[in-house]
Amino acid sequence: MTKLMLDAEKRDVFKKKLNKVRSEGRIPAVVYGPKIKSQSIFVSFIDFKKVFKEAGESTVVDLKLEGKPLSVLIHEVSVDPMSREPIHVDFYAALMDKPIEASIPLEFVGISPAVKGLGGMLIKVMHEIEVEALPAILPHNLEVDISVLENLGDHIFASQIPLPDGVKLITNGDDNIVLVEAPREEKEEETEKTIADIEVENKGKKEEEVVTE
Repeated sequence: MTKLMLDAEKRDVFKKKLNKVRSEGRIPAVVYGPKIKSQSIFVSFIDFKKVFKEAGESTVVDLKLEGKPLSVLIHEVSVDPMSREPIHVDFYAALMDKPIEASIPLEFVGISPAVKGLGGMLIKVMHEIEVEALPAILPHNLEVDISVLENLGDHIFASQIPLPDGVKLITNGDDNIVLVEAPREEKEEETEKTIADIEVENKGKKEEEVVTE
């Protein structure tokens, strides 16, 4: 993957004048980290959207500030509640030789035989998981192959998701990621099991681990 780059400039405009800056096609932002002083900056609205679409929050980006590249992660993006467009960005300049924790989006791939052949309902319980790795090797996303779900009631746990070398799972390995439930007609005859129930089960497993540790 080609290294992503984004130009930035120092910002000395604050509060009331920021809307004017946004109308000019720039986004106010801040960059900070354990070894740099927090700095207020601007980035291009168009350029940022292109980079963010490709990088997400787990791919290192070279932020070019005053002619010098700084390796950062897009830590947080504030969006307008109406337009859903970005209005402020936090960049985190991580230490490249120190592992960090990050949320990685899940991409569900394949076709479940239990859904296609048995009419089951695919329930996606989680859409991202927490991992730990050096910033440079954090995955952009992780694939979950649902073709292994062959029977009603089959599920995939967090621990069953393949991780790249050097990436450690932080999410509870026993947490349900995705499962197949019986068709609605059959389900109505049984006790309903909602996503909320499954999340409670996941929480219960975590509490049991705390008690036994």
